[in-house]
Amino acid sequence: MHAEDRSRKVENSRTSEAGAGWTCGRPGTFLRLMPEHVRAFSWRRPSVLWRSRNDVVARLWGDPSGRLRRRAVAALTERGAPAAFTMHRPEREFSFIIMGDTGEGDRSQYAVVPPLLSVGSDTDFLVIASDVIYPTGDTGDYEDKFFRPYAGYPGPIYAVPGNHDWYDGLRGFLNVFCELDMDCTPSWNGRLAWLARRLWRRSGAVDPAELAEVRSRYRGAPGQRAVQPAPYWAIDTPALRIVGIDTGIRGGIDEEQGRWLRGVSAGPKPKLLVTGKPLVVEDMHHPDPIEGGGTVDDIVRDPANHYVAAIGGDIHNYERYPVKVGDRTLQYVVSGGGGAFMHATHIIPKTTIVDESDYRCYPLRGDSLSRYSQLYGRWFRMPWLFNLTPREATAAVERRTGIRSARRYDDGETVSLRARFVAALLGVPRGKQRRGRLQRLPVKRIPQRFRSEMADWDNPPFFKSFLRLDVTETEVRVRCYAVTGCGEHETDPPVEDEFVLPLR
Repeated sequence: MHAEDRSRKVENSRTSEAGAGWTCGRPGTFLRLMPEHVRAFSWRRPSVLWRSRNDVVARLWGDPSGRLRRRAVAALTERGAPAAFTMHRPEREFSFIIMGDTGEGDRSQYAVVPPLLSVGSDTDFLVIASDVIYPTGDTGDYEDKFFRPYAGYPGPIYAVPGNHDWYDGLRGFLNVFCELDMDCTPSWNGRLAWLARRLWRRSGAVDPAELAEVRSRYRGAPGQRAVQPAPYWAIDTPALRIVGIDTGIRGGIDEEQGRWLRGVSAGPKPKLLVTGKPLVVEDMHHPDPIEGGGTVDDIVRDPANHYVAAIGGDIHNYERYPVKVGDRTLQYVVSGGGGAFMHATHIIPKTTIVDESDYRCYPLRGDSLSRYSQLYGRWFRMPWLFNLTPREATAAVERRTGIRSARRYDDGETVSLRARFVAALLGVPRGKQRRGRLQRLPVKRIPQRFRSEMADWDNPPFFKSFLRLDVTETEVRVRCYAVTGCGEHETDPPVEDEFVLPLR
């Protein structure tokens, strides 16, 4: 049965708790895909935090991504990269997958694989938007966090790097996706530059023979092989141009990439942007600066460039904002649910960038609060205080925010004082809460390296997701498929959102 017909028969989180994965009928089969011995990935480990210290170095001494990227691009150009780093495909109608923030190598990443292959095995290619490998993008982590999980995907896989891929100077990413190895050690000038050089974690060792053997073992079929021209690139087809940009560690792009982006964005052909940093997320606008002036979003919103959507990873959930720009609608999408821990949606206030009735997110705010309440109940060993059922959490979110949930409960739910207390404590905003107010517990408002351990689990529902895009000469149909980890949802994954991008 075609995915289009199959998806209409499956409940999703907007219709029932079972559709959200709260009541699994049978366990998922994804465990069979995992290595025999997998060390649970945890941001609580000091060793993981220490390996990720390049984020702090980049914040204190400046992001070296631009300088390293220019060196890589120069080497790729000298090697003979295609003009404008553009890959050409002749198909007038085709399909592809987008998913972001994949590579923790644990259960939540592998849970995505069966539904991905079920609805995506007939697609032409796959794009990973941000953070292919956690925590630091080393080449040695690619076997179990990239090649093994996607061994069954028959098409080529392209990617745009995220901040974690840059924590080794992008050496692993360049070796795997561009087949380029180079010295990725940055340099700094000025005060305390010696300390930055001392603290910066150097990239892991690369064994070309071992990498070639791993590639051949898992993704060695002719249809799977692909070499992308650079960390940023374009895929040009008769109906649509897909533009992928590299936003480094801190976000934003260097002047050289900015000139390339302006050039590849010009002209009447419809375009879709794939970026490591979403331009609109959590009801906030992040236009992404371009070195030398202007922003990425300026280019996206310029009607002369004919963009129809901007899709980014980095934040680990699904969000969609249909923003009116002049006489057209631009779809700003967050698609970061490809495998890493889940970022909360219950902390997102009633939207102001678009009308709340037009906004979509997955997981629903009530499901997010319920899952986080269980995590905090376990963390503080007080489930009797924190744990909220999905019904209780949904009612608490509705009462506190004034937002009507998409999933209705017929008998109504009295919101207990305990539920209201937990909702306030875990950061559910009031309906008229002032933007930027500090949340009570570290659900979102402090850096990722301190909050992420509160947002990871190894049992359903996982609340992961990916996008399937079907392109014709006149439109792009986009569907967001949910990944719960339940066996009944592996062959028939729920469709959480669906929309069409007109190309004419």
